[in-house]
Amino acid sequence: MIEEITPLTPIKGSIEIESNELLDRLPPHLKQYIKPQNYEHYTAMNQAVWRYVMRKNVDYLSIVAHESYLDGLEQTGISIDKIPSMYGMNRILKEIGWAAVAVDGFIPPNAFMEFQAYKVLVIASDIRQLENIEYTPAPDIIHEGAGHAPIIASPDYAEYLRRFGEIGAKAISSAHDMEMYEAVRTLSILKEAEGISKEKIETAEKKVEALQNKKVTPSEIALVRNLHWWTVEYGMVGTIEDPKIYGAGLLSSIGESEWCMKKEVKKIPYSIAAAYQNFDITKPQPQLYVTPDFAFLQQVLEEFANTMAVRKGGWRGLNKLIESKQMGTIELSAGLQVSGVFTRMIKNEDNEIVYFETERETALAYRETEVIGHGVSRHQNGFRSPLGKLKGINLAIENMGPRDLAAYDFYDGKPIEFEFESGIRVKGMNVTGMRNLKGELMLIQFKNCKVTYKNEILFSPEDGDFDMAVGKEIVSAFAGAADYLSFNLVEHELSTLGDVTEMGEEEKKLNGFYSAVRTYRLEHTAPYLSSKGRDKLLEIFKKVKRNFSNDWLLPLELYELTKNYEILDHLKSLQEKRPEIAHLIEGGLGLIKKE
Repeated sequence: MIEEITPLTPIKGSIEIESNELLDRLPPHLKQYIKPQNYEHYTAMNQAVWRYVMRKNVDYLSIVAHESYLDGLEQTGISIDKIPSMYGMNRILKEIGWAAVAVDGFIPPNAFMEFQAYKVLVIASDIRQLENIEYTPAPDIIHEGAGHAPIIASPDYAEYLRRFGEIGAKAISSAHDMEMYEAVRTLSILKEAEGISKEKIETAEKKVEALQNKKVTPSEIALVRNLHWWTVEYGMVGTIEDPKIYGAGLLSSIGESEWCMKKEVKKIPYSIAAAYQNFDITKPQPQLYVTPDFAFLQQVLEEFANTMAVRKGGWRGLNKLIESKQMGTIELSAGLQVSGVFTRMIKNEDNEIVYFETERETALAYRETEVIGHGVSRHQNGFRSPLGKLKGINLAIENMGPRDLAAYDFYDGKPIEFEFESGIRVKGMNVTGMRNLKGELMLIQFKNCKVTYKNEILFSPEDGDFDMAVGKEIVSAFAGAADYLSFNLVEHELSTLGDVTEMGEEEKKLNGFYSAVRTYRLEHTAPYLSSKGRDKLLEIFKKVKRNFSNDWLLPLELYELTKNYEILDHLKSLQEKRPEIAHLIEGGLGLIKKE
C-alpha cells in the first residue's frame, strides 16, 4: 500500500512535499529544485512504459545485479506494476534513514551532491516517452526510482552515496562546467518535450557534442562527475570474471544492462584512475569499472578527496575559485571563512598567498556559521585582506596573546602601522579584534585605514572600515558558501519538463485504450479471463489495430491477458514492419512465455 498519504511539509509557494524529518532539514537553496510529483498526471501509457521496463529489467537483473537490488525494490516501496509515489517511498525510505523528493530534471552537480549529503534521493518525476523506452538522456523516474533507490538498501553503499555527496558538494567547478550543464539540461528538456522539431534537437545535440569535445583542463567537479558516472551510474561490483551490476544507469536501461555483460565491454579494476576517464552520455560505454566491494569505493573516494582544494587549500585552491567565477569559500589557518566570488590574489616567490580579493556580496563565517555583524550588508562591495606574517616578527598574528600584541603596539583605539613580509603595509586606527574558540585572533577592524603594496593602493580610508582577516595561509578552498543562510541562493526557475500538455484527440483515444486495459488488469487478478472480458479486450485490440497500427506496447499487454493468436500475429507483423522495435516485442513475448 505505498500510495498511503502522509502529512505534507510546505515548500516555497504552493509546492508541498511528503513529510520526513530529513526533508525538514533541507536548506532553501536545495528546496528550490523540488517539484510536486503530481501523480495524477501520469497517463495509462506512462504506467505501461514503467511496467514494461520494470518487468523486463527485474527478470534479467535478478541474474546479473548485485544481491541487494531485488531486496531494495521491496524495501524502498517500488512496485513492478505501477509508478512509485513519493509519498509511499518516503514512508518506507524513512525506515532505512533516507528520503526522496521529486526534482526539476537535471539540477546543478553541486546541488545534486548536496542532496545526497543530506541522505535525500533526488528523483526526476518525469517519465520517458514510449519511443525512448530503452534509454533517455534526461533523468526520469525509471532511472532514479528503479535505478538509484533500490541499491541504497545496502548500508555500505548508502554510506558511500552520502559521503560522496558530502565531498562532491565541495568540488569546485569551472565556467565550462556550467555551460555544459546548461547545454545538457536544454537537450534533455527538448528531447522529452512534445512537438519539438528535429532541427532544434539536432542543434542542441551539436552544442553538447562541441562542448564535450572541447579541450579543457578538467575541474574538480568534472573529475567528481567522472567518479560518480563510473560508480553510482555505471558501476559494477565483484570480480572482473563475474561482475554484478549496481550502477543506476545500468539498472534502469533495458539495453545497457544486457550490453554491459558482453565481452566487447572491457572490465577494468576500479581505482582513482576512473576520475580521469571521460564518458559520452549518448553512447553505450566501451569500458566499465569493477570494485571488489562497496567498502573499496570509500577508500578510492577518500584518496581522491585528498587531492581536492577543500583539503589542500593554498594558492591552487584559491586560483580554482577565481577561475570558476562562482561563489566559493576559503578558510584561513585561524578558522575564519570568507565566502564570495573571488577575483584576485597576490603570491610571493614561494607561491604563498599574501593578498586576496572578492567582488560583490561577501560574508564571513566561523565553523560554517556567519560571524555576527559580518554578513553581506557589511561586505556588499566585496572583501580584501593581506595574509601571512609581519616583517621581522617570527610569531604569526593569530598566535599572539595580549602581551605579544602589546609588545608590537597593537592597542585597541590606538593608531598603528605595520608591514607584512610580502611588503604590504597597513596604517590606521586599531578598533578591535575578534578571536576564535581557541583564543586566536581571526579578524581585526581598523578605521581611517590605508593598505598599500608597492605603488598600489589596495584600500583607502574612503572605502570605509577595513576588516583584516588574520591567517598565515589558506588551509581550505571549496565551492559554495560556508553559511548558506548568508546569501539569497534561491534563483532557480522550474522548467516545464514533465508538465501536462493538452493531448490531441488521437492521443486521447489511444490513452483511453491503455487506461481501459490497465483498469481491467487491476480489477481482474484471476489467471483466466471470462468470455465477456476476453471479448471486451479483443474489441479494444481491433480498434487499436485499425486506428493505431504502429503501437506495439498495448497489443503486447493485450496478448499477455488474452494469449490470442490474432494479436500474436499482429505483433509478429509489427516486428517485420518496424525492425527498430522488434527486439522490444521479442523481449515482451519472452516474459509472457516465462510466466
